[in-house]
Amino acid sequence: MIDTTVFQDKKAVYYTLGCKLNFAETSSIGKTLKEAGVRTARKGERADICIVNTCSVTEVADKKCRQAIHRLTKEHPGAFVVVTGCYAQLKPEQVADIEGVDLVLGAEQKGDLMKYLGNLEKHAHGEAITTATKDIRTFSPSCSRGDRTRYFLKVQDGCDYFCSYCTIPFARGRSRNGRIADLVEQARQVAAEGGKEIVLTGVNIGDFGKSTGETFFELVKALDQVEGIERYRISSIEPNLLTDEIIAYVAQSRAFMPHFHIPLQSGCDEVLKLMRRRYDTSLFASKVHRIKELIPDAFIGVDVIVGTRGETPEYFEQAYSFIQGLDVTQLHVFSYSERPGTQALKIDYVVPAEEKHRRSQCLLSLSDEKTKAFYSRHIGQEADVLMEKSKTGSPMHGFTANYIRVELPYDMTLDNHLVHVRLGDFNEDGTALKGEVLG
Repeated sequence: MIDTTVFQDKKAVYYTLGCKLNFAETSSIGKTLKEAGVRTARKGERADICIVNTCSVTEVADKKCRQAIHRLTKEHPGAFVVVTGCYAQLKPEQVADIEGVDLVLGAEQKGDLMKYLGNLEKHAHGEAITTATKDIRTFSPSCSRGDRTRYFLKVQDGCDYFCSYCTIPFARGRSRNGRIADLVEQARQVAAEGGKEIVLTGVNIGDFGKSTGETFFELVKALDQVEGIERYRISSIEPNLLTDEIIAYVAQSRAFMPHFHIPLQSGCDEVLKLMRRRYDTSLFASKVHRIKELIPDAFIGVDVIVGTRGETPEYFEQAYSFIQGLDVTQLHVFSYSERPGTQALKIDYVVPAEEKHRRSQCLLSLSDEKTKAFYSRHIGQEADVLMEKSKTGSPMHGFTANYIRVELPYDMTLDNHLVHVRLGDFNEDGTALKGEVLG
């Protein structure tokens, strides 16, 4: 039995780096501490506990994690500092050696935080508690809202794919998931709290079912029946796991939005082989074609990595040409970062840093063209927009079903409400369409 009296009236701060999955998990940690009597520190208050949930997808991410830890230990001297997340799992001793860190928890331990906090006594040296990757088996449920209208529901964790450039399987363990019945219950709780939109998150969500014998398609159909939830979005799904039946279901679904996020990583088959991806450009193009065939107005976001080892100038040109010809809406462009222990390090050809930057800028420009063309096609149309909270007096923003960002004048009564609007021209900074409220 954990003695929670030590936590009464304590204050905590939370700092999260990386993906939406991390934010969902930090939210769950916050709920656990709140139930034990810990409140979130207000701005300017000195916290008793600092929680840092880290990312390690790139070398830059590692650096940002270290900087965040140093900053928090200075802002909250004497606080009990806990570091968890991917960087903590991959390099626990390195993190434990950072001055001020008391506790480092790996992927298997983060969901059971209270078990390891003890009486919050500071240590002379950080204690690292992790589990070998092969033994990470626990699925810790998480659902977060944060400051936005959308909730993020964790449905799956871990990955069995071991792409040549990626450390995530080492940081998060093998693929595992929650039970559909439990996830449906979490969605019902979101509805009870007044939530209208849920984003399904995970590491490789299309692989859902490895630990329960269920399927992602079954999950989608079950969640679609939850009363009160008006919108679902699928955060990211591998192209080889995005089945035609899922696409067809979304096309006629009550609540799953016409919005897909599909990682491509490279538009060159030779590079995809070097990356050890499980599809080729032909399969990817067929998925995009199928979506547009059934849902012409669908928003399609695509992840692309530039400058991976082995990506020669000729291969990049092939990739650019392929992506240019895809009917997609937006590119999420990442520069390749070498990660220790990955198979990609065995590939000889290395892309210089300045060339990575040039390629990144090329694709970002292409992305801007595609996004603006997509937005422009919708000017003058009517749409329902779920509005999000904004600072008093600032323009409010929300998204249409197909993820077009819309700007409206400030009106606090519109927060978390679906508003029917006519879409106008671009706003001043070109990041949204202006909306005119109808009715």
